[in-house]
Amino acid sequence: MITNTGNKIVSAVKYIETGVKVIEQSKKRESLMVVGKVLLVLLTVLLFLISLDIMGNSFLSLRQTAAETILSVTANPFIGLFIGLLLTAIIQSSSTSTAMIVALVGSGALSLSSAVPIIMGANIGTTLTSTIISLGFITSKREFRKAISAGSVHDIYNLILTVILFPLEYYYQFLSSMSNTIAALLVRFTTDTRVAAQTENVQSWSPGAYLTEAVDNSWLLVLLSFIMLFAAIKIMSQIIYTSLIGKSKDHMQDYIFNNPYKSFAWGSVITAAVQSSSITTSLMVPLVATSKVSLQKSFPFIIGANIGTTVTALIAAIYKSEAAISIALVHFLFNSFGVLVFLPYKPLRRIPGLLAGRFGKLTQRNRLIGFIYIVLMFFLIPFLLIYLNNRF
Repeated sequence: MITNTGNKIVSAVKYIETGVKVIEQSKKRESLMVVGKVLLVLLTVLLFLISLDIMGNSFLSLRQTAAETILSVTANPFIGLFIGLLLTAIIQSSSTSTAMIVALVGSGALSLSSAVPIIMGANIGTTLTSTIISLGFITSKREFRKAISAGSVHDIYNLILTVILFPLEYYYQFLSSMSNTIAALLVRFTTDTRVAAQTENVQSWSPGAYLTEAVDNSWLLVLLSFIMLFAAIKIMSQIIYTSLIGKSKDHMQDYIFNNPYKSFAWGSVITAAVQSSSITTSLMVPLVATSKVSLQKSFPFIIGANIGTTVTALIAAIYKSEAAISIALVHFLFNSFGVLVFLPYKPLRRIPGLLAGRFGKLTQRNRLIGFIYIVLMFFLIPFLLIYLNNRF
């Protein structure tokens, strides 16, 4: 009897020791995984900065021909608007397209006035992802109505902003003059001639400068830099998305959407970390479709996502020219204007949601309208207008 009891105690002790070892090993694995993810994020940030450097130097090397080609296409601000929309809809990343625009402006291949409409178009084009995701609920009429409303509310919001700000920019240079003023102040307070000279020396040994000297084909380097830029943003967003949101996305509605300002702050922070408003706004579609979050409560989060996505352009403008800083600020000011207009005033904050809700009811009656809307809004109309402008 005593022997059996002793054996059981020994077995229990061994079992506990084994459990402790397993826990310690799992903790070590988790620590290694965290370290690995941090290193991977740092490497992707480095890849991001190198890709921008290569892109800027590549455009500098074919500055005249590139500038003539790009400026001839974007001379018409309406066409610039649709180029930004179409480009972002195709590559599904406003972060990538705005970083490219910053690089183009910084290299002198694109003027600030031509770049502003493209930035506005990019803001509209990035909304395509959430609208496409809403089509996944097409088999259920009730859920599809809510899903398409959640997907299109971002479109409608950015369209309203563009309708307000595009004429102000076209006639009065509202955004570009404001961003120029702020950029000039920033440069004035941060520029030091000694540091500037050191920066020039460092830039002469940059990867972009080295590759443009080593490789004759500058267009090949532009393509390479675009692939590197796109890959860096996608890898970074995926890592941070799985780490930051992954397991907790089913519980997000419990502690994010109970206050519009709290929701706005979360939208800004998460999108700035993930570097993709497409990912964070797409989260709203299943939450609204399954009635876990109302359409109106999701809207402040979407406004915040619009602010968070401007971080990429601001990072891309670091150590660039004053013009590059200006266009990055245009992106920030464009979205900040929407926050100032819609977030503090509940009646105004309800407008995009009400319009999206009506559109959802329309698509509920005829679900084909959802497909027609995506094709016309994001592809057919922009492509036709660009084609007709070049043709005639």
